[in-house]
Amino acid sequence: MPRYHSPISQMLIVSTVCFLCPGMFNALNGLGGAGQLDPQTASDANAALYLAFSIFSLVGGAVVNVAGVRYTTAIACLAYALYTGSYVYYNHTGYGAFTIASGAVLGIAAGILWTAQGVVMISYPSENEKGKFIAIFWTIFNLGGALGGLLPFAINYSQSGKLTDDVYLIFVTLECIGSIVALFLVPPSTVVRDDGSHATIIPSSSIREEALQVLYLFRNRWMLMLLPMSFFSNFAYGYHFSVYNGAIFTLRTRGFNNLLYWTASILSSALLYLLLDYTRWTRRARGLFTIIAIFITFNIIWACTLVVQLKYTRGGEATDYPGGLIDFLETSRAAGPITLYSFMGLADSWYQNICYWLIGTLTCDAYTTARYIGFYKSLQSLGAAISWQLVARGIPFINQLIGNWVLFLLSVPTMVYVIIHIKERALDDQLMFLSPQTIKPHPPVSQELRYPAQFGQKRNLHGYSNIETL
Repeated sequence: MPRYHSPISQMLIVSTVCFLCPGMFNALNGLGGAGQLDPQTASDANAALYLAFSIFSLVGGAVVNVAGVRYTTAIACLAYALYTGSYVYYNHTGYGAFTIASGAVLGIAAGILWTAQGVVMISYPSENEKGKFIAIFWTIFNLGGALGGLLPFAINYSQSGKLTDDVYLIFVTLECIGSIVALFLVPPSTVVRDDGSHATIIPSSSIREEALQVLYLFRNRWMLMLLPMSFFSNFAYGYHFSVYNGAIFTLRTRGFNNLLYWTASILSSALLYLLLDYTRWTRRARGLFTIIAIFITFNIIWACTLVVQLKYTRGGEATDYPGGLIDFLETSRAAGPITLYSFMGLADSWYQNICYWLIGTLTCDAYTTARYIGFYKSLQSLGAAISWQLVARGIPFINQLIGNWVLFLLSVPTMVYVIIHIKERALDDQLMFLSPQTIKPHPPVSQELRYPAQFGQKRNLHGYSNIETL
C-alpha cells in the first residue's frame, strides 16, 4: 500500500472525488439539456455556471493556498449535489430559476475544486511521472462520465423523454459521498515524494501574498501565451453535448453515446501517457509529437463532423436530420454518427492531457501550480460560458461548428511556441528537497515567485539561481 501522504495516495483520493462529482456532472451534461426535453434551462444554467467558474477560478489558487485543499474541496462537492438536485425541482414545477442559480453556485465551487485537483495532479508527481498521474486521474474521473452514461441508458431504456427523478437522486447521492471522500486530502506541505522531495517549499501563504500573485499572472509571459489554449479547452463541450449528441439521438442513445465517449477518453488518455512520459525522448520532442498528433486528429474529426452537420439545422423531437432521431438499434444509421462521437471523446482527452502536461512543465511547486491552474481554469470556463450561451441563444449549428474549428486552429501556434522552449527539468525542482519547515518567508517573496522556473534564471530567496521574473 502506498503511504497515505504520498503523491499517488492523494491522487487516488482526488480522482475518486472527481469521479463522484464532476464525473456525474459530465454524464448529466452529456445527455444534452441535462436530460430534459427542452435544453434551454440547462444551457442557461451552464452559461451561469461557467461565467461564475471563470471569475472564481482566477482566485481559486489563492483560496486553496490560504484555506487548504481538504475543506475547500469537500464544501465544493456539495454544490454539485445542489445543482443536480435542482432538476428534481424543475421536473415538478417547470421553473428554471432555481436550476440557473444553482449553476452559478456550482461555478463558484467548481473554480475552487478544480484548482485543488490541478495542484494534486501536476505538482505532486516528479518530473518523469506527470503524464502517468494525468492518465490515472483522467481514467478514474471519466469512469464517472461513463457510469453516468450507463445509468440513464439502463433506467430509461424502455422510455423516451426526460430523465426521471430516480436518476437525478442517484447522482445526488454519489456527489454527497464525494464530499466525504474529500476529507481525506492532506495539506500540500505534508506530501513527500518517494525520492524525498516535497510537493511545496512554502509552508504557508497569506491573503495579501495571494492577491499580489493573482495580479502578477497577467504579466506572466507563459500564461499569456497559453491563453488561446485555455479558452478553447472546454469550448467544444457545448457543441458535442447539445448540438451533436443532444440534437440527433434518442434519450437512451445519448446515454449509450456518453458511455462510449468517456470510455474512448479513458483509453486515449492511457495511451497518451506512454508518450508524454517516454524518457528516451526529450520533453520538447514528446510535446511536439503530441501536438502534431492532436492537430491531425482534430482536423479529421471536425471535417467528418462537418459532413454530418450539413444534414440538419435543428435538433430534438423537431430535428430535420434525415430519418429523424437516431436510435442505437438502427445499426445502419447509427454506426457512423456514434463512432464519430466516440472519437470526439478521444480527441478531447488528448487536448485536456496536453494542456495539463504543459502547465506541469512550468513549475514543480504546489503553491505556484495552484495559481497557474486557477488562471487556466478561469480562461477555460470563460470559453465554456460563451459556448453554452451560443447553444442557449440558438446560434446556427453550422456557425458553432466553424467557431470551434477556428478556435482550435488558433490555439495550436502558441502551444507549439511554449513547447519548443521547454527545458528538460523545471529548475525549481531542485528546491523541493528542502523541507517546508526550514523555509522562512520574507517580504520580497511576492516579487520573486513570478515564474515558470525553467524558462530562465534569476536569484531567488533561497539562494538558487533558477527563477525568471516575467
